[in-house]
Amino acid sequence: MGYQHIVMNTFSGVKRFRRRGILLQTAVLLPSLLVFAGCPGPTENKLQAVQAAGELVVLTRNSPTTYYEGPNGFAGIEYDMIKAFADDLGVRPVFVVPDKFSDIIPMLTLNEADLAAAGLAITGKRQKMVRFAPTYQTVRQQLIYRIGTPEPKNIKDLYGQHIELQAGTRYVNNLNQLKRKHPKLGWTVEPDKDTEELLEMVWEGLLDYTVSDSHIFDLNRRYYPELRAAFAIHKPEKLAWAFPLSEDDSLYKAATKFINKLRRSGELKRLLERYYGAASVSNPINMTVYQLRIQNRLPLYEVLYEKAGKKYDIDWRLLAALGYQESYWDPGAVSPTGVRGIMQLTLPTARQMGVTDRSDPEQAIDGGAKYIRTMMDRLPTEIAGPDRIWMALASYNVGFGHVMDARIITRQQGGDPNKWDDVRQRLLLLQRRAWYQKAKHGYGRGLEAVRYVIRIRNYYEALVRYDDEQRSANTDDAIKLKAPAI
Repeated sequence: MGYQHIVMNTFSGVKRFRRRGILLQTAVLLPSLLVFAGCPGPTENKLQAVQAAGELVVLTRNSPTTYYEGPNGFAGIEYDMIKAFADDLGVRPVFVVPDKFSDIIPMLTLNEADLAAAGLAITGKRQKMVRFAPTYQTVRQQLIYRIGTPEPKNIKDLYGQHIELQAGTRYVNNLNQLKRKHPKLGWTVEPDKDTEELLEMVWEGLLDYTVSDSHIFDLNRRYYPELRAAFAIHKPEKLAWAFPLSEDDSLYKAATKFINKLRRSGELKRLLERYYGAASVSNPINMTVYQLRIQNRLPLYEVLYEKAGKKYDIDWRLLAALGYQESYWDPGAVSPTGVRGIMQLTLPTARQMGVTDRSDPEQAIDGGAKYIRTMMDRLPTEIAGPDRIWMALASYNVGFGHVMDARIITRQQGGDPNKWDDVRQRLLLLQRRAWYQKAKHGYGRGLEAVRYVIRIRNYYEALVRYDDEQRSANTDDAIKLKAPAI
């Protein structure tokens, strides 16, 4: 099934209703965007109306814990679950991203979507407004600090401290409850920053503390390894899909059946592991281990890297550095996200590159080299030299569209969109709501892409140095062998 992506720029109040598969527009407040939700006709229930229209309209949030555009298309646990549910119903999902997270519940109550899948926690207040499906994940609200900042042991340790929270979140409500017992507790609310941005500010030392759901923190701490969770400020909460309150519960029952099936089959557990398990472990640079593997592991694949490098006109040592970053030169590597082999190719990318067996080092290295060459060839011709290579590698990691968005921002800010040093600074902005809301491809893991390129550059430079030393040593030995005896 295909899908559609809509980004809301304002809370419009626009509604279009389905009547036996026919769309009847009832209001026009946004000239460039109409958002609609399936509403049953006289002889249809909600589920039948959705199936007749062929679309499931879903309110979501553009973030790494829900729905975002990755290097191989859209991803996120909410995206994967909704797409599977839509496939189960035989319809296509239409994802609607409101401008504000706080708009999601109000829009749902006005029937502007069939459901909301946005990492919504079940709260008493929300249960009076919407109906929640079975839960799929449990999270905790945690106080976050950076190593070097005094670790708070309890709420009293936060008196007089600098705390900022994302506006419109449950964090604010729960701290308000705590303030009744702790009147000295204070904080500020940030209306223009997401929790992910506040985590970055804590890591940079610009902010003492913030509050984050545990799954958001788990996904981001690989980028900010110095961050720590002090304690939970509230009891654990359940995340679930939300539906409008209605006597017609046909779609709600279908979703309930689907989520229970995901849980029984083990697929829900696999999805949680994919997004929050081993994939969230950081990948620090250990140059000592790297040097050893250059000597005892790389020789097994060096000829294959040289062959692919010559074929696609890429320095084989750069390809080898990329391979080490992806798999530590392990052809049997398999990640929780389903990528495989020495170059960690996704199945769609492997098929696109003509790779039939990702565990075959020769096929995988050739496919990875071909893909990098594809990225390099897609870049504008005015990008030259090493800048072209680093932007291609960033595209390999975060996606071509996000790199193009960063180049647009670079140009808007007076930088040079053809220079990696300028573009990498703007890639970081794609994790900040004020910027990614205006970008064509939305939220992007810019920091991950920048660190990805930095690691590969370090591996590449170390390998070049080692290779040059070996070549020099071999040349010296050859000269000694040819030198006449004295």
